[in-house]
Amino acid sequence: MHEFPSDDAIAHLAARVLDATLPRPEWTHAAHFAVALWCIRYRPDLAEAEGFRGVILRLNDAHGTINSDSSGYHHTITIASLRAARALHDAHAAAAPLHAVLADLLSGPFGGAGWILAYWSRERLFSVEARRGWVAPDLASLPF
Repeated sequence: MHEFPSDDAIAHLAARVLDATLPRPEWTHAAHFAVALWCIRYRPDLAEAEGFRGVILRLNDAHGTINSDSSGYHHTITIASLRAARALHDAHAAAAPLHAVLADLLSGPFGGAGWILAYWSRERLFSVEARRGWVAPDLASLPF
């Protein structure tokens, strides 16, 4: 069974992320995209760079994850992931169930956690500069 089989499951996940009660082991690659899609549809104020940054920083703090130049929040990955989620969300009908959009996203090229390395070299992506702010890809242009 899919990790998020319904829109209710995604809404429940989003609520636990927003109130920083989601346990660390549940903050998976799929969960990141599920919350991004939920925010795009229901909380557009949080689906932008600074809004989502705040969400992740609060959750990391609740998990005891240090947000530093080498761990925790990563701005370039966050922005690229939000752009991927928005592109797929916008490609579907406005009334498409979020769990169906998420399933489509996860079954495509962005479904694996390593998708981003097709666009950024490890050196560039994991630089302090990319963690703190947006750094453009150096291997290939993003398709969105």
